[in-house]
Amino acid sequence: MSWIGKVQGVSVSRQCVLVSVARSSFHAQQVPALGGEDDLRISQLIDEQYTSRPFFGSRRMKTFLRRRGESIGRKRVQRLMRLMGLAGMSPGPNTSKPQPGHRIYPYLLRGVLVIRPNQVWSTDITYIRLTQGFVYLVAVIDWYSRQVLSWRISNTMEASFCIACLEDALIRHGKPEVFNSDQGAQFTSDAFTSVLKREEISISMDGRGRVFDNIFVERLWRSVKYEDIYLQSYSNTKELKLGLKRYFDFYNEERPHQALSDRTPQEVYESGQGGGALILQKYPVRLKQEVDYGATLHSCNAVKV
Repeated sequence: MSWIGKVQGVSVSRQCVLVSVARSSFHAQQVPALGGEDDLRISQLIDEQYTSRPFFGSRRMKTFLRRRGESIGRKRVQRLMRLMGLAGMSPGPNTSKPQPGHRIYPYLLRGVLVIRPNQVWSTDITYIRLTQGFVYLVAVIDWYSRQVLSWRISNTMEASFCIACLEDALIRHGKPEVFNSDQGAQFTSDAFTSVLKREEISISMDGRGRVFDNIFVERLWRSVKYEDIYLQSYSNTKELKLGLKRYFDFYNEERPHQALSDRTPQEVYESGQGGGALILQKYPVRLKQEVDYGATLHSCNAVKV
């Protein structure tokens, strides 16, 4: 659809009619653009820092950028982080907020020992930068094995691509006993939760400000960005889809995981042995967030069973 675009005297809607293309199909192919080259450059810095320090809200991110020599105010940082779908994980006014009127379900997994595949699945959305613009990535993973069960990309944060990802996981892998997400509007929507209710799956949602409630997906984002996205610098969605397909195949089938005794997620998922997870009942009163995030995860998120 690259032939459709700005043409003097002919609107995009009219061009779609003339070539028998639905407007929704055309707009679905468009990658959202930032305000300019400088916005894109700043967003890349924010993305890299947020991947390492997901507890950074706009205030800390502004301080980080200023120390890098950027002349930037907090309002601009807030605007870019909203556009990227990012919010600090620490308690406060910038944590994920559901759509007003959407039901928020309790967190069901604190202190629960995950001892088998398909006991708990989890999902989340992350920002993926391209050479020009960006898209969003959603994935569903199995907690016991860390297997990526399904994934999708989209140029908007609407619930539809999250639902498609969930439905694909259900078709290909059966269903979990518990499904966990954050409190984002995509996951609290009736359209999304109705799929879980239809399958009689218990619904769990992260507590506000609970850094580790959905930690396994956060670790997946860290891996996919540092091991693939930042190295490849994909220029468009076609390249990104091909690259992510290669990476997730590698992640599931070849990449050894220390928490799985150097076995792969696929080996653990299919055998039902060597995996496991546990979210602690309580964390230390004061977590030192300035320490390396990876080290914090290693000490707080999982046990072998």
